[in-house]
Amino acid sequence: MSASKQMPQLRSVANSQRATSVKARESWHVLGIISEFVDATEKLASIRPAVSIFGSARITPDHRWYQTTVDVARRLSDSGFAVISGGGPGVMEAANRGCREGGGLSIGLSIRLPKEQRTNRYVERECRFRYFFVRKLMFVKYSCAFLIFPGGFGTLDEAFEALTLVQTHKIPHFPVLLFGGRFWAGLHRQLDSMERRGSISGEERAHVRVVGSAAEAVEILRGCHEGLCATLHKPPLAPRGPGPAERA
Repeated sequence: MSASKQMPQLRSVANSQRATSVKARESWHVLGIISEFVDATEKLASIRPAVSIFGSARITPDHRWYQTTVDVARRLSDSGFAVISGGGPGVMEAANRGCREGGGLSIGLSIRLPKEQRTNRYVERECRFRYFFVRKLMFVKYSCAFLIFPGGFGTLDEAFEALTLVQTHKIPHFPVLLFGGRFWAGLHRQLDSMERRGSISGEERAHVRVVGSAAEAVEILRGCHEGLCATLHKPPLAPRGPGPAERA
């Protein structure tokens, strides 16, 4: 007996009735995906320029990264940027809070999860998503830069999604800044190893930039945006007036 006859075969379960049911269910999924694209586009199309800020949802308002994020987001708002976060607690809340205090447009792209995550109270304009990939697209589509604070799997996912798109020239003129040098030390060792082995080039390695202060981050992001404006012949950023905190 041949080996192929001895190999157990999968039983076909895709009969016509089942296939029809699967197609109907998937068609509804496609319509749900399209509706998320349409809703987000209507809400976000007018917000540029904006910076997306990512980081841990688990830090509390007394943590230094929370306070630093508030400072960065306020400075970005003062420079004329809107700020986009994932809409939840931790760094996301700090980003929305700083932007709101600076008088800028504070946006939250929240996601429905099995363990529901509340939307923070500083979000002014919210989009809610069921599908992660639609949400991730909107972060990139309506941002001109990513600012990455220390975080977990989701934070790294967003960072490397953007870096891959930059590497493949899908999003030119798109800075990805990592905030906080010590936290990223292990990542830098891994990137150095990848470069030595030829997995990435020195040019690609240089896309990963670390910043150490709010002023440095805002200076880099503003400079990148002004450079893009010059390239595309668009008007540069105009500084905002004083935010609510300064006017009070």
